[in-house]
Amino acid sequence: MTAAGLDIHGVRKCFGKGDKAVEVLKKIDIAVEPGEFLILVGPSGCGKSTLLNIIAGLEEPTEGAIRIGSRDVVGVPPAQRDIAMVFQSYALYPTMSVADNIGFALEMRKVPKADRQRRVNEVAEMLQITHLLDRRPSQLSGGQRQRVAMGRALARQPKLFLFDEPLSNLDAKLRVEMRAEIKRLHQTSGITSVYVTHDQIEAMTLGSRIAVMKGGVLQQLGTPDEIYHRPANTYVAGFIGSPTMNLIEGHPVAGGAGFAMNGVELSLPCPAAAGGAVVLGLRPEHIALADSALWRGTVSVVEPTGADTYLVIKTLTGDVSVRAAPQLRVTAGDQVGLEIQASHANWFDLASGQRLG
Repeated sequence: MTAAGLDIHGVRKCFGKGDKAVEVLKKIDIAVEPGEFLILVGPSGCGKSTLLNIIAGLEEPTEGAIRIGSRDVVGVPPAQRDIAMVFQSYALYPTMSVADNIGFALEMRKVPKADRQRRVNEVAEMLQITHLLDRRPSQLSGGQRQRVAMGRALARQPKLFLFDEPLSNLDAKLRVEMRAEIKRLHQTSGITSVYVTHDQIEAMTLGSRIAVMKGGVLQQLGTPDEIYHRPANTYVAGFIGSPTMNLIEGHPVAGGAGFAMNGVELSLPCPAAAGGAVVLGLRPEHIALADSALWRGTVSVVEPTGADTYLVIKTLTGDVSVRAAPQLRVTAGDQVGLEIQASHANWFDLASGQRLG
């Protein structure tokens, strides 16, 4: 089956009327290529689930167009959009077996029984749940139920997969396993997918592109690498990454040849901003400990994770997160110097929060 593209054009959504109207989506434009895996990520209330519901037909946009393939589906009932949704709550029929749950949509479409059974078996084998086909949902674990929910969507071979925070109810280990499962299924099926999450780790590991949202506004659309290494503004920089990017306020000096922050001046090329003040953004892995460095601070927290050790260092410019080698011997209270990898510096305008250069 040929994958379909998705075009979200100028979509606005308001709830209420007149003076009491609340605009929850503000002119969203996203073009999703056929076979792409798009992640909608942002905090609760940013509008990502509303946008997913509009794509699904569960909500209608106040303004704008939604095209699946070449077809404008605004006003088209959900059942006629050829989409499949996987929900956070699984939404399985408790009185049906796993096989009947997976094949239910095919039965409603009058697919012949033999073809239906073949497709159910194919999907069950793909998801490694063949041994569960005779069980009911109450006899399954959370991870198994989510596999069945995905199997029901996969059996239909839709034009578009929509995932609404499908892993939120799972424990940490299962989330990791199911992330890998969803990625493998996408690579196998090639079906265009849109996935809503507030978890930036899911966003970075699953998506071919990520749409970061805040307050109904699309903040940045790009690949995981672009979002991580070249955030469009300080919001994206502070939302993506764990720990998040360090954001340090200061201003350029010596005609832009240096950067002055509270307590120290560094020989670091710094772009000019309209208002004068800038923000230096640095990922924890792009700051190193160096005894001779001018920028200094006191270690306040040491967090060993096995593969790395994360440090929180209290400086005159605020707390700074640093990723260090696991064998590093440092304890709370130690005085340390901080050295910047200049090639990885990100610069933002303090007033607007937008990226400079």
